[in-house]
Amino acid sequence: MANLEAELRGAVRGEVGFDVTSRALVTMDASNYRRVPRGVVAPVDADDVAAVLAVCREHGVPVVARGGGTSIAGQATGTGVVLDFTRHMNRLVALDPEARTAVVQPGLVLDRLQEAAAPLGLRFGPDPSTHSRCTLGGMIGNNSCGSHSVAWGTTADSVRELDVVTARGRRLRLGQDWAGAPDGLRELVDGELARLRTGFPELPRRISGYALDALLPERGADVARSFCGSEGTLGVLTEAVVRLVEAPRARALAVLGYADESAAAEAAAGLLPLRPLTVEGMAADLVPSAAALPRGRAWLFVETGGESAGEARVRAEAVVRAADVVDALVVTDPAGQRALWRIREDASGTATRMPDGREAWPGWEDCAVPPARLGAYLRDFRALLAAHGLRGTPYGHFGDGCIHVRIDFDLLTEPGIARFRRFSEELAELVVAHGGSLSGEHGDGQARAELLPKMYGREMVGLFERVKGVWDPDDLLNPGMLVRPAPLDADLRFSVLPREPVDVAFGYPADGGDFPAAVRRCVGVAKCRTASVSGSSVMCPSFRATGAEEHSTRGRARLLHEMLAGEVVTDGWRSTEVRDALDLCLSCKGCRSDCPVEVDMATYKAEFLHHHYAGRRRPAAHYTMGRLPVWLRAVARTRTAPLVNALARVRPVAWAAKRLGGITPEREIPRLATRTFSRWWEQRRVSAQGDLVVLWPDTFTEYLSPSVGQAAVRVLEAAGLRVALPPTVHLQKPPVGDGRTVALDPLSLLRGRGRVCCGLTYVSTGQLDRARAVMRRTLDLMEPVLETDAPVVVLEPSCAAALRTDVPELLHDDPRAARLAAKVLTFAETLERHAPDWTPPRVDRPVAGQTHCHQHAVLGDAADRRLRQAALLSGELSGGCCGLAGNFGFEKGHHEVSTACAEEQLLPSVRDAPDDTVVLADGFSCRTQLEQLAGVRGRHLAEVLAAALEEGAGNEPGAER
Repeated sequence: MANLEAELRGAVRGEVGFDVTSRALVTMDASNYRRVPRGVVAPVDADDVAAVLAVCREHGVPVVARGGGTSIAGQATGTGVVLDFTRHMNRLVALDPEARTAVVQPGLVLDRLQEAAAPLGLRFGPDPSTHSRCTLGGMIGNNSCGSHSVAWGTTADSVRELDVVTARGRRLRLGQDWAGAPDGLRELVDGELARLRTGFPELPRRISGYALDALLPERGADVARSFCGSEGTLGVLTEAVVRLVEAPRARALAVLGYADESAAAEAAAGLLPLRPLTVEGMAADLVPSAAALPRGRAWLFVETGGESAGEARVRAEAVVRAADVVDALVVTDPAGQRALWRIREDASGTATRMPDGREAWPGWEDCAVPPARLGAYLRDFRALLAAHGLRGTPYGHFGDGCIHVRIDFDLLTEPGIARFRRFSEELAELVVAHGGSLSGEHGDGQARAELLPKMYGREMVGLFERVKGVWDPDDLLNPGMLVRPAPLDADLRFSVLPREPVDVAFGYPADGGDFPAAVRRCVGVAKCRTASVSGSSVMCPSFRATGAEEHSTRGRARLLHEMLAGEVVTDGWRSTEVRDALDLCLSCKGCRSDCPVEVDMATYKAEFLHHHYAGRRRPAAHYTMGRLPVWLRAVARTRTAPLVNALARVRPVAWAAKRLGGITPEREIPRLATRTFSRWWEQRRVSAQGDLVVLWPDTFTEYLSPSVGQAAVRVLEAAGLRVALPPTVHLQKPPVGDGRTVALDPLSLLRGRGRVCCGLTYVSTGQLDRARAVMRRTLDLMEPVLETDAPVVVLEPSCAAALRTDVPELLHDDPRAARLAAKVLTFAETLERHAPDWTPPRVDRPVAGQTHCHQHAVLGDAADRRLRQAALLSGELSGGCCGLAGNFGFEKGHHEVSTACAEEQLLPSVRDAPDDTVVLADGFSCRTQLEQLAGVRGRHLAEVLAAALEEGAGNEPGAER
């Protein structure tokens, strides 16, 4: 390996990675398989590709081309050298609107091509659900299709010419009329014309095997088309000329409801004469909530196009009339269509879990049958599942007869793996009996190639092997795929994980307390690798800032998987590679909600840091910002906030403090409040009546932004609610404390006064033992509150999220934690549920800012949206993450990424806002980021409403002006 690495470094200009992290990141794709490569090369151009092939050929080391790594069948993994095209060879070289063609490099993400073509009224026809991260090279390698294939076909239908480097270094330009054909290919085909004319089933989604029938003379002897779907086994693609299609000016979406899946499947083929753009299907067992869908237990998503919205709607209504449906819905609003399509696109992730939480896996992800046979095939498929005691949730491209499904195979035990093999063999026979293809979109890879003789027969598979020999006589390119395949039950990625429970701190309730099962959640769908966010989504800000795989949720999950496996990452919880990859995780929790399989990397990071630093010295920032509540409470007790503020403005003192505390020098130390929120509370006169609510005095409100707490009290009382604070001593019995309660017995006096705390700063720095101690003390203090019906109002979104999730998951053995979590409400939720008749003041101004990432991921913002609407605060808040993220943006080495995250959405939205815009930022971190990077004061929604109340009171008759 040392010689191979040295020679590659001397031969190529791109990066060569034989280190632990580089290898660990590409051991898997989105399939069930895992192979450990020797190294990874990111080529700069075709010369680099040729150089890699020359070196690897000399060493007898195989080469695997890899794009977005979202392949379902295992073809993007290998034991040799992996070529990563996403780093450099990712450009749109040219776009010709007259010829309707584009020249692309293999690492170009599909959405980037679509964005460039859209202003010209053009688009690339195929569009898999992974369009935001899949690459054109990967699409060509798999002959990908997507939801619009009924209108625009497969990727092969959109390819004009391909530039390819063969394993022996020949550079070929593939096209029609035998253009670019390697020596011997034409002669081989000419001797097998009869077999090629009769040996391939005629159906729109026949992806399995090599497309040798494209080489028939009556089909133009199209070498480029025959190369599509070869899964990197024939040559390495370096550039492609692809065809674009005219995009409809307007679209409408008809959602058709049916009684069951079979009824929807049988109806799909009958809609094709109406020339829809899509005919997609899914059943109720895959839909988390059918509230947005018409009545039924299964649905077809049928998209129509037109020159105008009216024309598109007319066509959609014609589809509804032609369909025998239970119910139907026609949507022309683009936002409404996107929301509905998101349900369908997320199916590739949500299908990985059964309704009861059991894991489900690919392997038979995309069989295709003639569309007219789909209903009968699905009935037989369901019967076969039942016969093997398996479950799956089919969905997919009903108009093309292509079905996606994840099945709850047991791939962890020998009996389960044996059943997986038996089922696979029988399903292959069933597909063939219906005239279908084992693969209808994602390729054969290792998952299905072994079974190709059932579809094509031994003679045709032998011909595939001979073709492979013509292109790649040394079997250098992606060996074990398509021809001479590896067994479908070998190299399973689960086999390396520990079988015994791993001792962990969090409860992982959704995974049965099993940390490896939590890590297994990441199946490689790679939604975290999107280059931009849409709407209010958050995941994954660090990847968008750096573009590096190890800074994506998937990359980090892969490293944790390899840590548990112990083969590539060999030092377990002490791994520096895992630590470094997690270092730039902002703990925004965006993946908890935006990842289709709900990977929670913030929790995994806290777990890892807990073990990594057990018994060892931690980074300075863990002692300063991780224990922030301790230091701020000490300042408050000694009443030295003015002194601390003054010293923080003395540059040499501030520089020294930041250096010692592990704080990046670019950051200003936030100013402390000279009077804490609790001290203000103690000095005020309480006279409000009404339903009791307990206002949580979080660390940030208490010591840094007491104005937020004061404003919240003003608004809550104006809404007719009676506000109290949590107890500060551990009372044996009620009443609920209000922050001024005195001890009722000597033991309480001995215990002293305490403060409730969610433990957030300890969790985010992985100090989980201390976090549990703080949380248990909090539960002791909150016991009187837990005996009441009063909600707990939390103003800081990150603290509310910690109370809702981290506390019950970390104290999974304490039932009080779940009871407290159930009481936690946001400011807006409290007003909506406990003061439903209250009308907020009219602010009547536009808003800008960002929904807090923890609010988006854990709490939801529906109540906030309704409250803003009632107050006439117009406009939408942006998505993403502010980038400060608690301690993250203050830690040394994080400033550049922190700023990049803020510049993605938050800062532009504020800069572009009109002068009278209200800048909303409910989180202290968000407000600090706005102030330090943009000089803008963000306000909590409570502050905005309180100011409006005061302004309204000043305008009342007789009021002082």
